[in-house]
Parts: sequence; C-alpha cells; structure tokens
Amino acid sequence: MTDYRRIAAEGTPTGWFETLYAEAGAGRAEVPWDVPEASAHLRAYPLPPGEGRRALIVGCGNGRDAEHVAAAGYATTAFDISPTAIELARSRHPGSPVGYVVADLLDPPPAWRHGFDLVLESNNVQALPERIRARAIATVGTFVAPGGTLLVLAAAAVARSGDGPPWPLHRAEIDAFAVDGLRAVSVEHVATPETTFPGRWRAVFTRSGHDVRKSA
Repeated sequence: MTDYRRIAAEGTPTGWFETLYAEAGAGRAEVPWDVPEASAHLRAYPLPPGEGRRALIVGCGNGRDAEHVAAAGYATTAFDISPTAIELARSRHPGSPVGYVVADLLDPPPAWRHGFDLVLESNNVQALPERIRARAIATVGTFVAPGGTLLVLAAAAVARSGDGPPWPLHRAEIDAFAVDGLRAVSVEHVATPETTFPGRWRAVFTRSGHDVRKSA
C-alpha cells in the first residue's frame, strides 16, 4: 500500500491529491482523511441554521463536511481539485443537494468572489507546502460575502516540521486569513490529547455587514 506522503513528495504541490484519490480508487493507497463522519471539530461548532444561505466547502474530499453543512440548511457548493474526489463525493451521496464541482483553490472561478455567507476551510491549507501556502490562505477569505463567516479548522504547530503533509499551522498563519476586509471574531487553540499534534485551531472570521452567526 503506497503511503500518501510518498505520493505527495513525488507529485506537484496540488496535483498529488488527484494521484492519491486515483491510487486509492485502485486499491493501492489509502486517503487518511476518508472517514465516514464530518470533522469532529466541525460537528462541535455551533453552526447556525442556514435558512438557504450560500456555503462553500474548500477541498471537500469525500463530501462528509459538505453534507453536514447542507443538513444545517445551507445551499452548499463543495469543491476539490481532484476530479476523482468529486466523483467519489457524488457517488457517496446520491441525491445530495450539494453542488460538487472540480475547482482549484489557487485559481478559483471569479464568480465566487464575495459570494458565500459561510466558507469552511477544514484541514486543507495544512496539506500545502509553505511556498504556496500564503497564496492559498489569502484566497480563502475572498470567498466570504459581506456579513459572511469564515470558519478555519487546522492542526496547530509549535515549530515547523519538515515531515509532512500535513504541516500544522502557526498562529501567524491563522491570523493571515484576516485579509481582504475580514476580521477575526475568535481564535481558539483546542487541546487534542488523542492525536500527535499539540492542539488544533478553530478560528472564526467575518466581513463587515450582518454576521451569519447572529442570525440564528
């Protein structure tokens, strides 16, 4: 069974995701984040009712987080750079209201700019090498509509490690999501004794206007 880190090391900074999903589909690799439930830290977040507001899920993988957000009443779009991942999400969730699409975080559709009331970035940026990470972080915030919310979930780092992915995020990288008019509402460092990481970040940002969290 091919290790995902070997696939990442041998591939391009974002192209290795498609290789991993294709290899997993052929039974030659495992996707470590391919689990049946939405992220525990997303499930623990007090997500307000969507009431038809638009949500965007960054790097959706098998769709578990997207389905969780859609179940809360959001008109949800979920994207991944890997066509095989999108095919997997659609097959796992037949009849889902989620719009699963292939897209690149580093070159997103222009129509998505300021287009979503809720944006979820969960554990994707941490899988990108440092040389493109700042660009990815800056792009995530551009999806948030006036009054919208960005929720960032990521492993927390104490010191930069060369053994990745993932490469857990430092506090300065979390703070860097507050660009393009976004401001931090809260940044929490959550202990995770069940993992090898020193903790996790749960950060909430908003753009000026009516905050979706206050509409619940």
